[in-house]
Amino acid sequence: MELQHELNRLFGLTAFRDGQEETIVSLLEGHDTLAQLPTGTGKSLCYQMVGYLKEGLVVIVSPLISLMEDQVSRILHLGERRVACINSASLPEERASLLNHLSELKFLFMSPEMIQNTTILAHLTRQKIALFVVDEAHCISQWGFDFRPEYRLLGEVKKRLGSPVTLALTATATEQVRIDIKKSLLSGRMSEFVYSVDRPNIALFVKKSENKLAELEELLMNIDEPTIIYCATRKKVEELYGHFCENYSIGYYHGGLSTGERSLLQKQFKENYLQILIATNAFGMGIDKPDIRYVLHYDLPDSVENYVQEIGRAGRDGQESFAMLFYQKGDEQIHYYFQDQARDDWVQKMAGTMDHATVNETKHASQKEQQKMEANQQEKKRKLQQMLGYLAESVCRRKYLLNYFGEKNSGQANNCCDLHDATLDLKKNSHRKQKTKRQDEWEEILEKIFKE
Repeated sequence: MELQHELNRLFGLTAFRDGQEETIVSLLEGHDTLAQLPTGTGKSLCYQMVGYLKEGLVVIVSPLISLMEDQVSRILHLGERRVACINSASLPEERASLLNHLSELKFLFMSPEMIQNTTILAHLTRQKIALFVVDEAHCISQWGFDFRPEYRLLGEVKKRLGSPVTLALTATATEQVRIDIKKSLLSGRMSEFVYSVDRPNIALFVKKSENKLAELEELLMNIDEPTIIYCATRKKVEELYGHFCENYSIGYYHGGLSTGERSLLQKQFKENYLQILIATNAFGMGIDKPDIRYVLHYDLPDSVENYVQEIGRAGRDGQESFAMLFYQKGDEQIHYYFQDQARDDWVQKMAGTMDHATVNETKHASQKEQQKMEANQQEKKRKLQQMLGYLAESVCRRKYLLNYFGEKNSGQANNCCDLHDATLDLKKNSHRKQKTKRQDEWEEILEKIFKE
């Protein structure tokens, strides 16, 4: 089989990106595979192409509803109709209908919780599974930046499905996390392809300030290309939107919006009706927009992994792009608050499960769970300290990030970081004070749609 020919036939592309061809060959040869490919290098093409070249259903486990919806939309956009997702937002009748027509699907996206549902798993065991895919596989490891306990059970799910060929995908995993992924999920003569997390076309900057809002405002006046601004909370996202919405072509995005609202915002941003999108980390995974030039962090990320994942959404077209992290003293406190909240939620959950008739057994179980919880809390604190270490770096920010992932700097990028005199590409912002014109254009489009 000539894979280059199939790539062109199926996707209209003429060349594979780094890691894609090796991953596809490994899977077609029947090997479980771990692929760590940089953000923006087309990880989803790996399982889509294998799915078309093998008989049966491709089951993809994904951690976020928004990510599942994005992936389904992209596959539909390519003209494939045999795709669906099942998650907590699915209506019971929709779920039942899908389960009764699984044989008609080629791609099925599911949350880790849903795939462990007894009824759903029973339906899946009656299907021929061409490929079992675990996206964002770092969630398997308790040392990953977004540990999900449900992910740890996917190895058992795999066995229930008849141990199909399995693909574990991630963009950012340390060596220890990769060991956990392989141990929990992969088996036999497996393959591993690990590519650098480095994106040399993204220049790195940190801006420490006593008034980061003023610093952000000054920067936005001088940049004129697609921009994402990340915030730690929904409240902060809406706050910033309220501050800037009168003067910029801007929107905001977080998990509290409806599916329709999120889809519309993604479309507006992708098609440049919006120049700036202010968002929580719910936005970005799977977004197909290659020309994002700036990723700005108004709030401190909670881990180096998250930060690298998020800045990787800039410059997917390979053109020079920029990542700016704003920091104001005390910004880390929001993450300590989240950690305390998670602990309190756990305590309440455990209190609710106490059964006085089996108090000794429950107490023993809760002690084991508490040890796990405390270890996880300590790991979150350690990761936050490592993120603060990035702020304090005095030699090279790129080198700091690569060292974190156990990599060596292969050579200084042309526009490396602020510690190597990197420069921001600044120009007069032609989008400033043009929001009304953009809105009018969009309103005219909607008006025409509803009149037809």
